[in-house]
Amino acid sequence: MKLTLPYNSKMNSTDFIYGVATASFQIEGGIEQRLPCIWDTFCSLENTIVDGSNGDVACDHYHKWPQDIEMIESLGVDAYRLSISWGRVVNEDGSINATGIAFYIALLDKLIEKNIKSFVTLYHWDLPQHLEDKGGWLNRETAYEFQKYTEIVIKAFGNRVHSYATLNEPFCSAYLGYEIGIHAPGIKGKEFGKKAAHHLLLAHGLAMQSLKKLSPNTLNGIVLNFSPSYPASQNPADIAATQFADDYFNQWYIKPIFDAQYPEILSQLPLSQQPDIIAGDMDIIAESVDFLGINYYTRAIYQADENEIFAQITLKDVPLTDMGWEIYPSGFSDLLISLNAKYTLPPIYITENGAAMPDSIKDGKVEDAHRVAYYQSHLNAVNTAIESGVDIRGYFAWSLMDNFEWAEGYLKRFGIVYVDYQSQERTIKASGYAYRDLIHQRNSNYLSNS
Repeated sequence: MKLTLPYNSKMNSTDFIYGVATASFQIEGGIEQRLPCIWDTFCSLENTIVDGSNGDVACDHYHKWPQDIEMIESLGVDAYRLSISWGRVVNEDGSINATGIAFYIALLDKLIEKNIKSFVTLYHWDLPQHLEDKGGWLNRETAYEFQKYTEIVIKAFGNRVHSYATLNEPFCSAYLGYEIGIHAPGIKGKEFGKKAAHHLLLAHGLAMQSLKKLSPNTLNGIVLNFSPSYPASQNPADIAATQFADDYFNQWYIKPIFDAQYPEILSQLPLSQQPDIIAGDMDIIAESVDFLGINYYTRAIYQADENEIFAQITLKDVPLTDMGWEIYPSGFSDLLISLNAKYTLPPIYITENGAAMPDSIKDGKVEDAHRVAYYQSHLNAVNTAIESGVDIRGYFAWSLMDNFEWAEGYLKRFGIVYVDYQSQERTIKASGYAYRDLIHQRNSNYLSNS
C-alpha cells in the first residue's frame, strides 16, 4: 500500500511540511501530575463516555514520551503538533507548575535534537475544572485567564517552539460542550453555545496579542474545523437552510477573525442566544494571524426544517469511516477553495485530517488499507486546492497514534500507529509506513532535482 503525489506538486517540495498530531488529554495520562480538568469530571459522570473509560492513563505518553519521539522520528516527519495541558503547567493559584513545564521543555528539546518542528496548540479542550467551577467559557474572565496562561507558556518555552495555535476547534468546545452537551463540560442549552463561542474567540484574540508581543518569531494562529455544507436538493428552502447551517457551524468561527464580525444570522437569533459583545471585542478577535489551521473529516448535508430552520440528513449507501462519517474527499477541496475565495487568508496548514477505521492487529501487523485509501484521496484533494491557488503550506495526519477519542472512549482508532492499551505497546500500521514512504519519496525527489 502506497501513498503518492503528482511529481510536480508543491506538496513534493521540502518547503511543504508533513507532520503528525496529538492532543494532551487524549494521550498523556499522568493525571496525578496535573490539575483535574473538565474532561476528568465529564468522564466520571454516567453515560457520557461510550465505553465508560477516562484519560487517567490513556497512552501513558507522560511516561513514554522519549520512545514516542523516537517513533515520530522513525516516520520521517518534518513536524509534530502537540497540545499543552493547561492544568499541568499552571497551578490553581496561578503560579507555575515547574514539574509540568519541565516535562514539556524536555519534550521540545528532544524534538529540536531530532530536527522536528514543534507546532504547539495552547488549548485542546482540557479546561482546568476550577475555572469551569467559576463558569468556564460562559465566564468572560476565562478569556483573560487564558491570556495569562499563554504568557506563562511563551516565557517558559523560549525559542523552542516553531508555531503556536491558540485554540483547537472552538466550535467543538462551544457547540458540543455548552450547547448540546455531548462533550465536556456537558452543558445543554441554545442560550449557552454562542456565549461560550464568543469568549473562546476573545481568548484567541487576547492570546494573539501576547504572542505577537512575547513570541514574534513563531508562526502564530488558530485551528478551526469545518464540515462543508451541502443542500439535500436544489429546492430554495433547502439551499437557504444550508446557508444558515453553514453560518451557524462554520462561518461563525472564521468570519470574526478575518472580517471582525459575526455572520448576519446573529440578528436572527433570539436575544437569549446572542453572545454578550462588549465594545472592542471584535477588534481583539480580529487580531491578525500568521496562519490558519484547518481540520477536515467529512461534509454535512442539510434540508429545511419547519421547527429548527435546518436539519442534517445522512445518505445511504455511501462509504463511511468507523465514526459513521461519510468519506467525501471532494468536500475537502471544495472547502479550501471556497474559504480562499470568501476571505483574505494567511497561509493555511491542514492541521488534522484522518479516519477512524476498525483496525485489528494480526501477527504483529495492522493492514489498514481503508485508511491508506482515505489519506490518498484527501491528499489528492489538498493538491487540487493548491493547484486552484490556495496557499497551503503543510499537512498533519490525525492521529499519530490511537488514543482516547473523547465521548467514544477507546473504541475508535484514528492512529497511524496502533496502541495496545493493556501493554501500551505501539505498532506502526500500514498507513504509518505509507506516510513515512511518501515523505521519503518527497525527500528523494528533492535531492534528485537539486
